[in-house]
Amino acid sequence: MRRIVAVEYLSLDGIMSNPMWTAPYFSEELGTLQDTWITGSDSLLLGRVTYEGMSTAWIANTDGSTFTERINALPKHVATRTLTDLAWNATPLSHDIVEEVRALKQGEGANVLIYGSGELVRSLLEHHLIDEFHLIVCPVVVGEGRRLFSEDSRAALHLASTHATTTGVIVLSYRTEQPSNPDK
Repeated sequence: MRRIVAVEYLSLDGIMSNPMWTAPYFSEELGTLQDTWITGSDSLLLGRVTYEGMSTAWIANTDGSTFTERINALPKHVATRTLTDLAWNATPLSHDIVEEVRALKQGEGANVLIYGSGELVRSLLEHHLIDEFHLIVCPVVVGEGRRLFSEDSRAALHLASTHATTTGVIVLSYRTEQPSNPDK
C-alpha cells in the first residue's frame, strides 16, 4: 500500500496561501529535503489551483536540477471538476475524489506526494487518507490568508522528526494515527 504524504509551507500563524513569502527562507538544506521527498514518490496529487500554479512555473523550468527533472517527469493526479485538458503529465480525478485517492493509496508503488492543495488535504484528512505531513514553518507572520487546518479539522499526529535550517525554518514531520476502521 502506498502512503499519501503532504508537504506544506506555512507561516508561523498557520497561513499557507500565496506562498511567495517563503522565498527568502529557501536554502540548500530545504532543497535537499525536497529532493528526498520527491525521489521517494512516484506521483503527485494536487488540487486544481495548486496544479495550475505549479504547472505554469515548472513546465518552463529547465534548470536541469534533480528536483526539476523529477517534478516534471512524475505523473500527476489532479482533483478537479472543471479542468479536462491537462498538460504537465497529468490526469484529472473528477468523480468521487476521496474514492479515487483511496484507490491510488491501495495500489502498488512509492509515496504519493501532495504539495499545497489545502482544500484537498483537508478533505483527505477528514477521510483518514493522509499518512504523513512535512510542515515547513517559515519564521514570518503573514496575518491573513487561508490556513492549512480549518476550525473543524481533527487529526491525531505523532512527531516523527524536526529539522531547523540556518534560515530559521523549522521542518516538522508528523505521521497520522490511522483509525482501526477508517470510514469508506
